[in-house]
Amino acid sequence: MDVMDMVPQIPVTILTGFLGAGKTTLLNRILKEDHGHQIAVIENEFGEEDVDSSLLVQTDKEQIVQMSNGCICCTIRGDLSRVLTDLRHRREKGEVSFNRVIIETTGVANPGPVAQTFFMDDAVAAFFRLDGVITLVDAKHGQLALDNEKEAQAQVGFADRIFLTKTDLVNEEQVAEISARLRRMNPRAPIEKVNMGEVDISKVLDIEGFNLNDVLDIDPQFLSDISHHHHHGDEIGSFVFTSYTPFDPYRLERFWGTITQVYGPDLLRYKGVIYIDGLDRKMITQGVHMLVAADLGPQWAPDERPMSKIVFIGRNLPESAIITGLETCLIDAP
Repeated sequence: MDVMDMVPQIPVTILTGFLGAGKTTLLNRILKEDHGHQIAVIENEFGEEDVDSSLLVQTDKEQIVQMSNGCICCTIRGDLSRVLTDLRHRREKGEVSFNRVIIETTGVANPGPVAQTFFMDDAVAAFFRLDGVITLVDAKHGQLALDNEKEAQAQVGFADRIFLTKTDLVNEEQVAEISARLRRMNPRAPIEKVNMGEVDISKVLDIEGFNLNDVLDIDPQFLSDISHHHHHGDEIGSFVFTSYTPFDPYRLERFWGTITQVYGPDLLRYKGVIYIDGLDRKMITQGVHMLVAADLGPQWAPDERPMSKIVFIGRNLPESAIITGLETCLIDAP
């Protein structure tokens, strides 16, 4: 076995959010505080402001900054795959030391292409694994951004966790309104209020948003809210398919291939626990756009009633057509 095959993959967190939502404030705390982690922060050079640091190493392409708390900061001026590969080689040579990576995207960027890097580039996927996407939303200006910016909606749709910032600048009713809107757009992502970047580092790391497991966290308020469809003219919306009837695996495979090909560009995130006819184990699936992964999960517990539950988050998805199509894949379908 190749020695490199035995090296654990480096977990990567994507940090995204609206302009002015507080990404730089959070990054500065990560780079300065004594949290005991060696984190490589990859900052996009088009960020709102520079990360506060003193330059130690600079190349023609990137600047790599060694922080006093053991973290490093790298500014992107090019292709992300090349930057990650360069960091890997520097780490192997002992020039830098890190065991985690946080990538900041610009406030006007869709995090989708960044996430896809970890599925489509074999060299990157061999050494790094995507842990999750964290989105910061400005409670004061967030409604306006969601109304006017498609990218802002995409950032919410891709999120595994949402930090709601600047809640001290609005009243409780406004906080409740934007929280409800975010929950309708993405019922998978827990929403937490944060102030001035004061976030426990454990809530940024190891969120396992891209792990294939049978934990499908959907906000219970979303499931009980019959008005969870698109509001405010949002292009990004979500819905959940559930069924206690098992799927015919062959029908499901054909249908799944069809919807990912037809709607792939608009399918931001989807994840599900699937009940397959004749299988005593859960089938776990998740995907980003047209890239889908599936694996066998644990056995159904003796006291557990098997059921399928799949959440879809995307842009103007035809909910009724997809649900009807899935229903035709059940074993009792005509």
